Amino acid sequence: MKHKLIVIPLTLCVLLSLLLLPQEEVVMSIREGVPVIPIALPNFTVKGSSPQASAAAETIHQVVSANLKYSRVFSPLPKSYYSYIRPLNPENIYFKDWESIQANLLFVGEIINSEKGNVVFEGKLYDVKAGKFIFGKRYQAESHLLRLVAHRMSDEIMRIMGNTPVFTSKVVFISNRDGNDELYMMDYDGHSQTRITFNKVKDYMPAWSSDGKQIAYTSYRKGRAGLYILNPFEGKIIEVSNEGTNFGTSFSPDGKKMAFCSTLEKGNSEIYMANADGSKIKRLTFNKAIDTAPTWSPTSREIAFTSDRSGTPQIYIMDAEGSNVRRVSYGGSYFDGPAWSPTGDMIVYVSRVDNVFDIYVLNLRTNQTFKITESYARNESPTWSPDGRHIIYSSNRTGTIQLYSIDYDGANRRRLTSKGTNKLPDWSRN
Repeated sequence: MKHKLIVIPLTLCVLLSLLLLPQEEVVMSIREGVPVIPIALPNFTVKGSSPQASAAAETIHQVVSANLKYSRVFSPLPKSYYSYIRPLNPENIYFKDWESIQANLLFVGEIINSEKGNVVFEGKLYDVKAGKFIFGKRYQAESHLLRLVAHRMSDEIMRIMGNTPVFTSKVVFISNRDGNDELYMMDYDGHSQTRITFNKVKDYMPAWSSDGKQIAYTSYRKGRAGLYILNPFEGKIIEVSNEGTNFGTSFSPDGKKMAFCSTLEKGNSEIYMANADGSKIKRLTFNKAIDTAPTWSPTSREIAFTSDRSGTPQIYIMDAEGSNVRRVSYGGSYFDGPAWSPTGDMIVYVSRVDNVFDIYVLNLRTNQTFKITESYARNESPTWSPDGRHIIYSSNRTGTIQLYSIDYDGANRRRLTSKGTNKLPDWSRN
């Protein structure tokens, strides 16, 4: 049976309200140093007395609140603030009440049980200071898809306020929880962890395509480290290269190309480029050094990578065709695993200092670096969120290798996995 998640437009009058609202009043973008937006999320109302509807209201409210708090764009107001104002009447909102508790935005939700037993959720966002409706959407879904409903609504709130959606993005990673290194997929917050490869050989280094429909990865299914492309939603697998050792794939953001490392020629690790479907492989680097870990710039015009051509592993940037190579890391003896931020102004990487591996961020505008992990552990494999505000990485800080999420400035660390060992994450761009 196929699962249903239906988006239903609101009434014509509501849509007209949205069309009449001036765009400059509602489009906001968060930047460094800009305060977050205070938003009020009172408990959602429930039509009827169904226990299912009440539980759904609580679940969606909890997830939406957690999403917006995580975003670094919004700051949900404490529930204690609501005790100072009159109870919410969705049909007649007193915006002065919400303004009095310093809310800039108000999100109102309502749960209804449909005739078929599915849950109908309707959410509306208001500009408190202007006293105007911004947008609204209605979702109908089966009860086990409530978290997806909450994530989609949260993405809509991000989008309407001029920010990149994050909450329906997926993270692919490697786990041995079932006895063998296989590909797994999960939500950004660690929920819904699902195995997506099933074989008796080891799989490594997964990487999402730019459209989030395919995953390139290394597999030993033919006895050597071959490069494959998997469509996890259709179960189709394409073999890209099974000559030499192939690893470290990165898809260009424009969806046209993929870069990867291979010992395809003469047994030395070099960086190659191919079309996004794995065809027309072309070598980009030519030297006796080891070149690895390519990562594309958001413009798809440049590639950052790791090379020991200077004697120790350092980070370099080259044009997408392999020319204009320049070194960008200095001041240390080991740099690896670069990942270019979606905003284009930062590269996150791993550096070893006194045999401790930590995650650092290089600001390409200022050439300044700062460390975002601080522990006597091995912190590796950083990957950016679609909006460039968060990073997921692996760490053995608790003894076993697990995945963690952290903000780009080192704040708000949270653990995402617990079963087996979990490593090599890659965060989808959408």
